[in-house]
Amino acid sequence: MRVGIVGGGQLGRMLALAGYPLGLRFRCLEPYEDAPMAHLADLELGAYDDAEALLRFARRIDVATYEFENVHVASARQLEAHVPVFPPPIALEVAQDRLCEKTTFRELGIPVPAFAAVDSREALDAALATIGAPAVLKTRRFGYDGKGQFVIARPEDADAAWAALGGAPLILEAFVEFRRELSVLAVRGRGGEVAFYPLVENRHRDGILRVSRAPAPDITPELQALAERYATAVLERLGYVGVLAIEFFEARDDEGGVRLLANEMAPRVHNSGHWTIEGAETSQFENHLRAILGLPLGPTTPRGHSVMLNVIGTAPDIARIAAVPGAHLHLYGKEPRPGRKLGHVTVRADSAAAARAAADRVLPLLEG
Repeated sequence: MRVGIVGGGQLGRMLALAGYPLGLRFRCLEPYEDAPMAHLADLELGAYDDAEALLRFARRIDVATYEFENVHVASARQLEAHVPVFPPPIALEVAQDRLCEKTTFRELGIPVPAFAAVDSREALDAALATIGAPAVLKTRRFGYDGKGQFVIARPEDADAAWAALGGAPLILEAFVEFRRELSVLAVRGRGGEVAFYPLVENRHRDGILRVSRAPAPDITPELQALAERYATAVLERLGYVGVLAIEFFEARDDEGGVRLLANEMAPRVHNSGHWTIEGAETSQFENHLRAILGLPLGPTTPRGHSVMLNVIGTAPDIARIAAVPGAHLHLYGKEPRPGRKLGHVTVRADSAAAARAAADRVLPLLEG
């Protein structure tokens, strides 16, 4: 079976590594010869919106998927005319536009922060009058790792926010006082079967995910079930096949109870699920492949406790990481540069305390 992946980054690399034991072959559509996936798959050099490259690519694969969410929807639909494409292009269309994404969540009964479309300077003032400050002004498209965002602490900041982001379609969202950020990873097969990984606690700095803990501490069965219910609604609405990640804010409601507010979704394998390679019975990468190929889904049961730490900007000393019991280093074959994700380390242990202690040993090795 020949699996085509649009994009040759680290997520595609880890998909290929998960697929080779299953006897799968991979081809990636990628404009750069030195992409992280280049040594693990046949390379179809071409832009993601190059119609001729897409046709060549489609002729050499049996099923297509993608490893980042900014694939052109038109490109995914062109591929779909020749081979099955999973997740379906409608998932890309929803996830690529924050306004469409938030509207879909709201239609499905999934709580979200208050939001409003902003298409002009006057619309920004009107949105602030309704939503209030603090609020976050965001580009509707192509924002990731904290890019394309401006926090409006007070109404007087509106001019600076508009100067920074004006000219593109925008969305204003209420600023959420949250306790922590959580994500749920769900997987849905071709026959509609679903499975879920436990909720993960995520910590960001400068808009970039730094640390994930799995399972997240202090998660009640009711909160896990709530996250799964919300994810199921999205999976069914989109006719989804593959791994889906939804990021939530955990906050308090007016009565002091816990609630989940959906922040955004990613129609692909996700950084907060990298721990599953060592920390779950079946990794998110293998389960994504099982789903898109119509194979039975694998168990998502965690193997003890895991902490995943991203390697950002500077390559670590491999020997020092390897000296930490339970630590597993994954490097993506990228050249170091500030703010770039170069790899990750997952530490796994039988207890949450032991996993955290090992992570505390690893963290200084990643921060110079």
